Amino acid sequence: MKKVLITGTAGFIGFHLTQKMLASGYEVVGIDNVNDYYDVNLKWSRLQQLGVHRADAEKGRWVSSGRFHFSFTDIANAESVMNLFNEHRFDEVVHLAAQAGVRYSLTNPAAYIHSNISGFLSVLEACRAFPVNHLVYASTSSVYGLNTRVPFKVSQPTDHPMSLYAASKKSNELMAHAYSHLYQIPSTGIRFFSVYGPWGRPDMALFIFTKNILEGKPIQVFNYGNMKRDFTYIDDIVNGVMRVLSKPPIAQLDWIDDENPSTSSAPYRLVNIGNNNPINLMDFIREIEINTGKQAIIEYLPMQPGDVPMNVADVTDLVNEYGYKPSISVKEGVAAFVKWYREYYIV
Repeated sequence: MKKVLITGTAGFIGFHLTQKMLASGYEVVGIDNVNDYYDVNLKWSRLQQLGVHRADAEKGRWVSSGRFHFSFTDIANAESVMNLFNEHRFDEVVHLAAQAGVRYSLTNPAAYIHSNISGFLSVLEACRAFPVNHLVYASTSSVYGLNTRVPFKVSQPTDHPMSLYAASKKSNELMAHAYSHLYQIPSTGIRFFSVYGPWGRPDMALFIFTKNILEGKPIQVFNYGNMKRDFTYIDDIVNGVMRVLSKPPIAQLDWIDDENPSTSSAPYRLVNIGNNNPINLMDFIREIEINTGKQAIIEYLPMQPGDVPMNVADVTDLVNEYGYKPSISVKEGVAAFVKWYREYYIV
C-alpha cells in the first residue's frame, strides 16, 4: 500500500483527490490549517466527508479515520512538516495547499508569501531530507500572464505574471526545478485551468453566480462578458493528477538550454490540465440559468486588474505523455454543481 501526503486536504481539489486516492487503495496523510480565506464550515464539511470531525481535530491536532490521517497544521510550519515526513516516510507527495485567488492577492499579498513560498519551501526541504518517488505540486494557468498566444503551451515562456498570486506560483516552479537539479527530487508542476464542480470554493465564479442567481441578487460580469475560460471539471482534474503522479519525470540528458522550459536535464516537468475547450462566459452563465430555473440579473463591468480575457490549455503533452484528456462538458459539470449546491445549502 502506497503512502501519500496530500497538502491542502480541506481545500476543493485536495478533498476530491483524497477521496479518489483512498478509493484507489492508498494510505493518505492530509495536512491543512483550515484558514478563514473563505467559509471554514465548508472546509470542515469536506473533512467530515473524509471521516474527520472538527472537534476532534481542534482538540488533538491529529485524527485518523481508516486509511486517512489528518494533521491540523500550517504547511509553513517547517518543523511540523519535517516531523510528519520523518514519521511517515511518504512514497509520493501531492502539494496543493496554497493561498489561492488573483484578486485577493491585490489586497493581502503577505498571505501569498507565507503560504505559497514559505509553505512550499517546507515541503521541498522535507522531500530533500526524506526522499520521495515523486513530488507533484499545483501551479496555475495564471502563470501565462501577458502571453497572448492561445492555446497556452507549457513550452511558452512565463516571465510576465499579472498578479502576485501568479508570481508566487511561477516561483514554485523555479524552486522545484532548483531542488530537482540539486537533490534529484522528481517533481512535476501542474498548471490547472479554471477548475469547477461540487464542493467548489465560494470565491469562484460558478459558486458566486449560482448563489446570487438563486437569491435574486445581481452578478458582476467583468470585461462586459467578453471573456472565455477553459472550465475544467473537478473529476477531470483529479483523474489527470492521478495519471501524472503515476509517471515521475526522468532527466532529459539531451535537453538543450532554452529549447523547452517544461522539461530539463533534471527530473523535472510541467504539464497543463485543462479542458482544451474554451467557453464564453455568457454561455457558462446560461447553463447556470437553465439549471437554477432563474434568470441572472447582470451588472456589466470593465476588466479587473490581474485578469485575462481568455485562457485555454494546450494539452498535447498531457495526451502524449500520460494518455489522458479531460472530457466532461460544461453542461454536465454545471448541472452537477447546481445539484450539489441545492442539496448542501437546502435551496
